[in-house]
Amino acid sequence: MSHFATLKYFFKKNKWYYIWGIIWLLLVDVFQLLIPEVLRRFTDQLQANSLTRSDIFRYGGYILLIGLGIGFFRFLWRIFIIGTSRRLEYELRNKLFSHLLSLSTNYYTHHKTGDLMAHATNDINAVRMAMGMGVVMLTDAVFITVTAITMMARTIDYRLTILALFPLPILAVIIGRFGGVIFKRFKGVQEAFSSLTDTVQENFSGIRVVKSFVQEEAERVKFNVKNMVLFQNNMKLVKLYGLFHPFIQFVSALSFIVVVGYGGILVIYGTISLGDFIAFNSYLSLLVWPIMAIGWVINVLQRGSASMVRLNEIFDVVPEIVEDPNPIVPNHFRGNIEFQQVSFKYPNSHVNALENFSLKLSAGKSLGVIGKTGSGKTTIASLLLRLYDVDEGEIIVDGVPLNKLKLNVLRENVGYVDQDSFLFSTTIAENIAFGINKYEQSEVEKVAKIAEVHENIMDFPDKYETFVGERGVTLSGGQKQRVSIARAIIKNPQILILDDSLSAVDTDTEEKILHSLKEEMQDKTRIVIAHRISTIKDCHEIIVMDNGRIIEQGTHESLLKNQKSYYELYQKQLLEDKIAYEQ
Repeated sequence: MSHFATLKYFFKKNKWYYIWGIIWLLLVDVFQLLIPEVLRRFTDQLQANSLTRSDIFRYGGYILLIGLGIGFFRFLWRIFIIGTSRRLEYELRNKLFSHLLSLSTNYYTHHKTGDLMAHATNDINAVRMAMGMGVVMLTDAVFITVTAITMMARTIDYRLTILALFPLPILAVIIGRFGGVIFKRFKGVQEAFSSLTDTVQENFSGIRVVKSFVQEEAERVKFNVKNMVLFQNNMKLVKLYGLFHPFIQFVSALSFIVVVGYGGILVIYGTISLGDFIAFNSYLSLLVWPIMAIGWVINVLQRGSASMVRLNEIFDVVPEIVEDPNPIVPNHFRGNIEFQQVSFKYPNSHVNALENFSLKLSAGKSLGVIGKTGSGKTTIASLLLRLYDVDEGEIIVDGVPLNKLKLNVLRENVGYVDQDSFLFSTTIAENIAFGINKYEQSEVEKVAKIAEVHENIMDFPDKYETFVGERGVTLSGGQKQRVSIARAIIKNPQILILDDSLSAVDTDTEEKILHSLKEEMQDKTRIVIAHRISTIKDCHEIIVMDNGRIIEQGTHESLLKNQKSYYELYQKQLLEDKIAYEQ
């Protein structure tokens, strides 16, 4: 149960719900334990030929009142205990989602989406069952067992009670052995489910790639393998669980055999009355459910414990990017940027993505970044957004070290458009306005015009209310990029970073977008990362990257005069454009 220590805050906050729920549950058990006593007296009077019509109605009335009491208090304990377990499910899922959002980017590099989805569904559901019906069954098992055995021994015959309960210690030993095996097998089921979920998620997200490469059958085979592993793990658990209940019922049957044999002899010899015998059998019948519940409880608690272990592994992960205890909030965020001999390598990499990188960019100026794939261009943006912390050196923004700035303030003032142009499964308008709480339609249309996507949107039947589908699959690559640019602009950031976000746009549209951005954001700091020189040639300053270092720096004109890497790349792209034009 130590695995549930994470939920201590919840139990403390909701302890009275559980306490009152257990009280109502105990009252239900008390009412159930009254039934054997009613049957005992009814049978004894019937055997003595002293039962009258009024007695029949009276005992019938007792049974009716007991039934009403059981129904009423059962409703109450369900509201208090099961209702609280549902509240736990709600809060635990919120806690998990919030914690996942707080984790650093690097966490998602090494953990699959399907696995995280399984945590949010199956694992949380298993914990809810443990803290809901698990509590109910545990209370029932303990209270009814203790009370029924006490009543059987004190009011009927202790010798008959001992003989009837003789098989139960064997049952307790077997149940203990079953618990550990159930824990391991259920954990295996959860892990297999996570793997299956991940396969499904990847296939649905990449369905276009699957179809274009004609890999439906291959993916079907892969899914079948994962599904078979889940099926086999489930069957291992089901077989164990299927053996569990019949075994408990068999032990219970042994007890009834003892009662019928020895109890019948006691009735014949007059040691106990027929009413005692009926009451004893009723108590023993009541005991069958708690004994079976013990096995069920162990199963549920072991499942919940296995799931809580998996959830705790996530909760124990500490975000790599942590805000300073006393963060600085600038009075006015201007956008001055300075990299001071920054070196950085990605986790699990042995090569520096940036090495002794130094750069100074004044507020309101534009910087063009160009270089080969893997030269460190995107790393500049990632470090500036503080998705990672530098290994050596320092990044200064407006005279303040980046790791001292309040994270929300930093990211609210940086507009970033990445290479993927990720869009959410909602309308175009809501995608554009994603970064702000309240927006006017006129604002959305204004930034869409700057991003040169307004006319495309107006061609859609539903215009700005067009649903873009998962990851924006209904839009072209260029349209997705331009919607993403509009989403960054509407934030009105002091620093705008375009990370190869015009690659799917033709050169004429690109020129219009860059011109509009220059006019709209002339007092903002702009960093444009690109592979095409046409995208960055009008920037105030341009750097050429290679292996995490700046190998050339200057304006477009000065870099052409140097006739080095930038010049060679320029001539190569001019030739490519000429060949494309002639074709």
